[in-house]
Amino acid sequence: MKQFPAILAAALLHIFASETSMANGKPDTATWVVDPAKPGDNLPPLGRSLFDRLVTKERNGKVEYDVPFPFEKLLDRLDAQLVRDKGASQPPSKRVLIPLGRSLQRTAAAPDYFKFPRVVVAADSQPVSPSALLLKDRIYLGYQEKSDLLEVISYNEAAGRFEFQLVKNYRGGIAPQVIYANRSLCFSCHQNGAPIFSRGLWEETNANPEIAARLIASGKRFYGVAPERGVDVPYAIDIAIKRANGFALTQRLWQEGCGGADLPARRCRAALFTAALRHVLADGRKATSTSSLTDIAALAQFRAESIRRWPAGLALSASDIPNRNPLHRHNDGVSYEVGRTASAHIAARFDPLTPSVSSETWRADSPDAINDLVSGLTEFVSATDRKRLEATLAARPASHTQHRLPCRFEYESAQVSVQCESSENKSSAKLGGTLDLKRSSGRLDYLTLPESGAINAILIVGTASNSGKKITVKPDAAQRQRGADGNPLARITFYFSANDRTQGSAAIEMRQEFSAIEDAVTALAESEAGAKLFSTDTFPREQLFAAIFSRLGLPNITGYCAAAEKLPPPQLEIIAPAPSTQSTNVADRALPAFYPYCAACHGGSDSSPPNFLRGDNAQVAAQLRHCAPRLYVRLAIANVPPQQRDKTPMPPESMLPAFDTDIARWRASPARAALLAQVGEWLKTETGHAPDLNQMLAGGYENLRSCLPLH
Repeated sequence: MKQFPAILAAALLHIFASETSMANGKPDTATWVVDPAKPGDNLPPLGRSLFDRLVTKERNGKVEYDVPFPFEKLLDRLDAQLVRDKGASQPPSKRVLIPLGRSLQRTAAAPDYFKFPRVVVAADSQPVSPSALLLKDRIYLGYQEKSDLLEVISYNEAAGRFEFQLVKNYRGGIAPQVIYANRSLCFSCHQNGAPIFSRGLWEETNANPEIAARLIASGKRFYGVAPERGVDVPYAIDIAIKRANGFALTQRLWQEGCGGADLPARRCRAALFTAALRHVLADGRKATSTSSLTDIAALAQFRAESIRRWPAGLALSASDIPNRNPLHRHNDGVSYEVGRTASAHIAARFDPLTPSVSSETWRADSPDAINDLVSGLTEFVSATDRKRLEATLAARPASHTQHRLPCRFEYESAQVSVQCESSENKSSAKLGGTLDLKRSSGRLDYLTLPESGAINAILIVGTASNSGKKITVKPDAAQRQRGADGNPLARITFYFSANDRTQGSAAIEMRQEFSAIEDAVTALAESEAGAKLFSTDTFPREQLFAAIFSRLGLPNITGYCAAAEKLPPPQLEIIAPAPSTQSTNVADRALPAFYPYCAACHGGSDSSPPNFLRGDNAQVAAQLRHCAPRLYVRLAIANVPPQQRDKTPMPPESMLPAFDTDIARWRASPARAALLAQVGEWLKTETGHAPDLNQMLAGGYENLRSCLPLH
């Protein structure tokens, strides 16, 4: 994580040195930031997804979905919102090809995996303009052409969560359908309620040379995505996803860490927001003195409240899953053509359904606790927000503070080496660099001041002629670097001794701009509007910046605070209802028992995951029998120790708390025993003998009969 001034954390630790680190006893485990067993409402409780805002347009006074097709056009619309790096050959959104992956669509292209790879896209670039959407780390697309399906994960700022959506019928000649997905199904893999991705070396993607070679050999074009690529793109996606998974922690700390919605709590949140803005403007620089750069008392309240609420800390689910090479059998001497079915197999150790472990635990009594939250809030400040803040601060009147340092000058023709250092405190203020007396310009290698921290590599240009006694320089206009206090370097005047030109001094002036932001945030927090903006609601990025800009005299910009109610009503994926238990048909009486544990994932309208609980009783009964070999394995394998499992059990163990049970109780439950007995009876009727788990897996799970009849 980025660093916030260490003196703040040190001060807080000093203030609370006498506190116990736990309150009301010490629980055994940390609290989940996002409980994987509590995915929340399928439809947005507030606001809408960024994807909805990206793919809707107004026609004749009505806002409608307008999802571009083919996929390249959708990517063009996405990229139009993003800054393109100068000189970069790659588009601003990052794309990889995954022919043999771990998504729900992993078998949709079978057997032509390398002709129809899944495309995964992540936006990791800043918005191109102030009115553009902040999509950086906030929108992810998965496209499988053979399924005519887009899977979308995008952020909902009003609700402070990622939304999961599907675009069905995504093909030419037909209007696609945009729906919100079943979050229980999504959370079985996305256990932090956010995107996930493989760890390096990302061997499922086209960063794997063998994968790339097979994609090239297919002779197909892949939506403008080059099949041959290094690890830079998947690495960028991985980093974006790690940042995205931190949003939930930031939101929870913002909502609950300061306490309720009274004035002290609002001041606490205002102090955190002010610290985040300072951190952004200062590029994360740290101060060197013990002076306070923010409201220590307000942040002390945050720490005390957080210790009370989460004495063992907050645990964040891991955002990455193990690296997997789907062509590993080929490396063992088995050709892909021979081992094609096995290549699609997802062993338990690679399966995202495996219960996630905590990737980190945030603790309020950690020296980095405040750093983590302030750094998290900076991810909600866009580059365009920063530019607008800097422009308005530069245009406002501001006072200057001056630091005077003794200097030593060494001459080599017109080039002068400068070394300045405070005689009072050698660690608090110093300056070093080179001047060109002819051009009144140069470069400062370092400048360190007590509250400004270290500023490096400053290009300077003259503002006054060299009189022989002094020379005044200022930072190059393109730089305007700021210290840790958020204030920029204004100018430096070097004074040369008349008697000894190797001696002199420097007067360093800092423009005190940041106080305007402090005043605006403080006044807003104590206003009527501040009661909402600094409440226990989610961090109101768009509304908060609109209010701050207004107080600084800037107009609102189209694109801020777009009303969700103008968008088309959100549509929901409908899950098949359980049949009546009053059926007189003996074959139907076993069906209802499967719905409580299976319908959330297998009762939808799509065939991935297999929707064997969709249809009338006769269809469902036939489909369950057809799926019986795989059902038996997924139910029976819960008896196998985790380290020996070839497949993950069903239902996913991460979701068992949603059924008011856990791994041990589910394994011993009458409900699982009844389901296993029923599936075993179907298999015995079919084969004439009781099923044996080891024998069934001897030929490989993927070679078992599929869950749905061929259609």
